[in-house]
Amino acid sequence: MDFAYSSTQQEIRAAVGELARRFGDAYWRDCDAREAYPDAFVAAMTEAGWLAALIPEQYGGSGLGLLDACVILEEINRQGGNAATCHAQMYTMASVLQHGSAAQKQAILPRIATGDLRLQAFGVTEPDAGSNTLRIKTFAKKVNGGYVINGQKIWTSRFRQSDMYLLLARTTPYEDVARKTDGLSLFLVDIAKAGRALQPRTIDTMLNHHTNEVFIDNLEVADEWRVGEEGQGFRYLLSSLNAERLLVSSECVGDGKWFVERARTYATGRVVFDKPIGANQGVAFPIARAHMNLSAAELMRNQAATLFDQEQPCGGEANMAKYLCSEASWEAAEAAMTTYGGYGVATEYDIERKWKETRLLRTAPISNNLVLAYVAQHLLDMPRSY
Repeated sequence: MDFAYSSTQQEIRAAVGELARRFGDAYWRDCDAREAYPDAFVAAMTEAGWLAALIPEQYGGSGLGLLDACVILEEINRQGGNAATCHAQMYTMASVLQHGSAAQKQAILPRIATGDLRLQAFGVTEPDAGSNTLRIKTFAKKVNGGYVINGQKIWTSRFRQSDMYLLLARTTPYEDVARKTDGLSLFLVDIAKAGRALQPRTIDTMLNHHTNEVFIDNLEVADEWRVGEEGQGFRYLLSSLNAERLLVSSECVGDGKWFVERARTYATGRVVFDKPIGANQGVAFPIARAHMNLSAAELMRNQAATLFDQEQPCGGEANMAKYLCSEASWEAAEAAMTTYGGYGVATEYDIERKWKETRLLRTAPISNNLVLAYVAQHLLDMPRSY
């Protein structure tokens, strides 16, 4: 077992860190205050080629592995940024990379690599289905030459910042499929061409996340924009979901390291009752525990990403990594908030901003309770709970 990062990964970390430091706390604080999308940051990431890390070289990308991509997103958050503003550009491509046609790949991957085309929006969740993806109602009716799709999606982040929409819809009614995972299909949708067939409604949230509800009304999609075989979309979706879990896990690791460093620095320099507050075990121990749990969670992330890169099954590892990393990050966030005391809620210290961002990741892209249910059922062979 080799626990060391490769020299390439260390170089990636250094280069991404240098770029991320150009967009410091004041930049992200301003985006939050204006509820603005960080266009300048995303443009810089695109120009540097980091958002094309997983695209094969033949399509203009870097052809890096998932663990390399994990290092990229981790380092953004470790420097105090928010990689969630652009992470979908990486994981939404997994389904297309593994199951898309040669024509689809040639049409969109080079344009994503150059930044000419943005694929950030991922339409899966629905108001009445929630985490029960198999129960979605958005339906794609087969017509001559393609499909007509009607339905509704919710929590579609960065729809307004995307040119393409990766959309999951039913092509066979739930009641008519032999297996519950059958009858779902994936589609690539050109948002501009769709016009009024796609109507987004912004969902106001406690953080600057740019998420939407999307109403789908007689959306026409040609056959050549269905990804893979009809009815196999759920299986294809898993390619994106495992990548998503691990990239989000990496953001959690980065957040956690940021919190630990901020808390450690503040606790060392803040003097109350004639000594640094970090000398008090009630302050120091939570920070130390957070550091240890983050270190362990990072190893789980690395194992899962390594399995993914080796094209081995990694569903269990990816889910466990997401749980462990998000819980460790939240523990670090709480330790930092407690360490800063009243200053923790003042925007000028940035703790509250990152605290809100990392709290979301215990719920999205999958609730940690669902991860526990998955582990109990699929890894421990216990009775199914849902």
